[in-house]
Parts: sequence; C-alpha cells; structure tokens
Amino acid sequence: MSETWDPEINGVTHTLGHLARHLKARGMSLQLIRPRPRSDHHDELMSEELQVGAIPIPDYDGVSMGFPAPRKIGRLWRGHRPDVVYIATEGPLGLSALNQARRMGIPVISGFHTNFDQYSRHYIMLKVLSPLVRPFLRRFHNRSTMTLVPTKAQADNLAQYGYDNVKVMSRGLDCERFSPEQRDTSLREQWGADEDTPVALHVGRLAAEKNVLLLIDTLEAMRKRQPGLKAVLVGDGPQRALLEKRLPWAHFAGFQRDQALARHYASADIFLFPSLSETFGNVVIEAMASGLAVAAFDYAAAGELICEDIQGKLADPDRPAQFIEAAVALCEDMASAREMGRAACERVHTLGWPKIGDAFIDYLRQAQEVNDGR
Repeated sequence: MSETWDPEINGVTHTLGHLARHLKARGMSLQLIRPRPRSDHHDELMSEELQVGAIPIPDYDGVSMGFPAPRKIGRLWRGHRPDVVYIATEGPLGLSALNQARRMGIPVISGFHTNFDQYSRHYIMLKVLSPLVRPFLRRFHNRSTMTLVPTKAQADNLAQYGYDNVKVMSRGLDCERFSPEQRDTSLREQWGADEDTPVALHVGRLAAEKNVLLLIDTLEAMRKRQPGLKAVLVGDGPQRALLEKRLPWAHFAGFQRDQALARHYASADIFLFPSLSETFGNVVIEAMASGLAVAAFDYAAAGELICEDIQGKLADPDRPAQFIEAAVALCEDMASAREMGRAACERVHTLGWPKIGDAFIDYLRQAQEVNDGR
C-alpha cells in the first residue's frame, strides 16, 4: 500500500518499484492499493490493483494522498486475503489499510520512507500539524509488526522516540545501469564542457525541502572560484523558476529516466546533495556508482557510505557554510575530485537490489511467523 507510485518520480516509488520487481521475480503475487493517478495507469507487475480517490496535498504539486477506503480494502482482502501487508506511507489511505489489516488479523510491516519533521519546515499544512505529526507517526508504526528504515542511524533515532521493533533495510543500486562507462562526451559538449571542464550535478525534486536555496548559494560560490564551471540540474518542481532566475547559466535537464539518467550522472564530475529531508537518498549511491565525488551532509546514505576526502566531502548538518566550502574545495582540485569519484564507485558496487529484495522477503516471513505465533 502506497500513496505514491509510478509514474510519479520520487525516492519512495523508486524503492517500491525495485522491491515489487524482485518479489515478482521470486514468484510472488502482488496487490497494490494506491490513489488514482492523474493519467490512466495500471502496474503490470500487479495481480490486483485497487485505486481510490486522490486528495491533492496543498503546497506540494504533483503528489496526492488517498481517501480512506476501509470498505473497499475489506472487500478486496476478503476475496483475496494477502499473507502480509506492507504500508509505505502513513496518510489517510495507509491508516485505513492498517486498521483493516489489524481487524482481519493480517500481519503488517510499515516503512518509514519520509522525514516529515524536515518537510514540516517548508509546507504550511505540515507546519500547522507538526505538533501532532510525531506522536501520530509513533502510534501508527508501533501498531505494525515492525518498521523498516534504511539506515542504522535512523533506527537508533526512532528507537529514542519510542518506536518499537525498528529494523534496518538499506536501499539498493542498479549496478549495471549506473556506471562510469555511461560517460558521454557528446552530452558534455551539449553542456559546453570539454574533458577538463568541471561539471557539478544535482538530481532531485526542485522544491524547498530539498534545500535548493543552499544549492543556489553553493553553485554561485563554486562558479566564483571556477568561472568555467558548468552546472546541470536534473529534475523538476515548484522552485524550478526560482532556480532558473538565480542560475541563468545552468543547464536544466528536467526529469530523466533509465539510460538517459545514467548518462547524465556519469557525464558529470561532482555531485551536490544539500538535502536534509531524505531518509536515505538513492541519488547519492547512484552518483557514487557513476564515479562522482559527492558533497553532502553527514547524514543518511552519505553519512554511512562516504569517508571524508576518500569518496567525497561531508558537512555538519547544522553548518550549511561548511557544505559550500566542501563543494568549492572539490571543484578547486579536480584531480582529487576525480580520484574520489573512482573510490566512490568502488565503495558502492556491491549494493545490488537482489540482496535488498531478499532481505525484504525475510522480513515479510518474520512478520508472518510473529503473527502465526500470537
């Protein structure tokens, strides 16, 4: 059950898509419950799919919550009872799925995919509700058999807030797709870059919660030190117009998928990740696999996978100026940056999705065993 799914592009849909393909490859039948997408779309991986009405989220264009649908979910599950339910989002639809699963005695695993504390700083509705969000999320997840998070640091953090049975399930990587071998000289030429020109890349939603104001300041500081620097921004979002106004010299590539995305990664040199709202940050490991040195905060995937001055540079999450300094240092010494990029690629090349998918299956089985033992 998820309130976001393909064709929406975000970290949740990225992760769930890989897990769904892995489960299907292992011979499992899948149900999907989600809000109705804007354009007609049904996932071919699914044996069954229940789409419900969508509630637009104020201030967050392109993303919706699902209407509560306890009766529809109940009818679906009485006809085709699932062995285990995985709930990826904690909205109204997720809550109705959780309530119905508990009512019917179906084991539930929940995923903590979104850092609502960070999001509430940027969106009016979440800011108003923020005093209620943390206790609601704790109650929600503690009613499931276990909660899956992508890093040990986050597991420890949630445990401190009173979350029970928190387990770590990392994120995977398409090691064949994301590779330095995807580097494309002709694409760099389109950006106005030759082999000696430093190219800084950002991939992600262009929105407030991704810390785009810091991204602007960082790119301006880098260009001041390296006037020939090229900047490439992959993605779209509500703050794209602001970025285009402040960075008229940058290349805005919009959304990119599959091989085109891999080419964009590998054709750059430095990856900038100023966000503090992620629970993991899939783009960080994709950039590392593509041979890029990374500037990021010591947080989430970057904090777990990057050693300072080995695969990139890390900044204290409370010191945005340190992030700018880290990015500037990378573009001032491109020989070192490219050496870090090679080390970054070596660091993540074993993080394949099959290993993560098998871990997910193990957790599903554990949830069944706990439920059967009650």
